[in-house]
Amino acid sequence: MTLTQQDIDQEIAAEHAAYEKRLADGGPVEHQPRRDYAPYRSSVLRHPEQPPVTIDVSKDPELVELSSPAFGERDITEIDNDLTRQHDGEPIGERITVSGRLLDRDGRPVRGQLVEIWQANSAGRYAHQREQHDAPLDPNFTGVGRTLTDAEGHYRFTTVQPGPYPWRQHVNAWRPAHIHFSLFGSAFTQRLVTQMYFPSDPLFPYDPIIQSVTDDAARQRLVATYDHSLSVPEFSMGYHWDIVLDGPQATWIEEGR
Repeated sequence: MTLTQQDIDQEIAAEHAAYEKRLADGGPVEHQPRRDYAPYRSSVLRHPEQPPVTIDVSKDPELVELSSPAFGERDITEIDNDLTRQHDGEPIGERITVSGRLLDRDGRPVRGQLVEIWQANSAGRYAHQREQHDAPLDPNFTGVGRTLTDAEGHYRFTTVQPGPYPWRQHVNAWRPAHIHFSLFGSAFTQRLVTQMYFPSDPLFPYDPIIQSVTDDAARQRLVATYDHSLSVPEFSMGYHWDIVLDGPQATWIEEGR
């Protein structure tokens, strides 16, 4: 049977009701999604089926790095965090500035950390060979960027407002506009991945991915706030979004910890 949005809406409501009951019965606040969150059908396909690879680091502690993907082929340049300057022409869409801080559980800055983003273009299409959305590519927008946090944990990106896109889990399934964030720590094996959303998106109630973060407060921590002080006059709108790595105010991280 083909899944409809109504089917997903009912499942989301049931999951929220079950969570509220667990809280009422004395259960803990659930900051992270459950792996068996039914409305997000493809989540089970992302779980590893094979055990982790065992690496004998007693001989060489750096062996673990040799068994992991390597990020990038060059040092970060001055335009890596400006996705509007990476091609010969101007990308299409509303330009935005996204900035915030990377913090630990006690609110202290996490310095010198590699922050990577990737996103769809303003039409809601990724520049990826497996992309199936019938929307135009933008020859002047690749949709990837990276930067390092400064001494106060700040990061900053200039990009374009991403568009929503269909993802075919069920009939008329659409993802809210979002930007993927990757945080690398001091090694690839410490990599954490999350998503940032935009305020007042009408697709929030219908999306089982963001709704898989069942706790309302935890889900709101994924939504950036408009910050007029970050807007660049006659150039870009500004959004502020902090990322907290741990503790009761932690930002949701894909696949938990």
